[in-house]
Amino acid sequence: MTTTVTDEQIRALAATAKPYSLALLRWGPERTMDGADAIELEHQRRMVSLRAEGVIAILCPVASDAVAGLAIMTVPADEAAEIMAGDPCVRAGMMSCEVHPCHGFPGDALPA
Repeated sequence: MTTTVTDEQIRALAATAKPYSLALLRWGPERTMDGADAIELEHQRRMVSLRAEGVIAILCPVASDAVAGLAIMTVPADEAAEIMAGDPCVRAGMMSCEVHPCHGFPGDALPA
């Protein structure tokens, strides 16, 4: 670390924090069930639609045998959990989802 950050900078940044929800999707036991490809395509369509609607601010599929992906959602954790419970892969047992309340800083973004 070469950048010096002051206590004042930390406090100023903390004051801008906004509530979000982190949805962590893990692969489940039915990942390779019959029809899994079609169900996963519907999952992908739904996640991209939620992103286009602003419900998902950041969508990150994960290349892992354990973790399927994560999403930073702009809705409270209880609402995010309800939305994710309706996901096609979650309903089929192909994925499980944990939702955690978190905070983020407006303007943060992934580099282009």
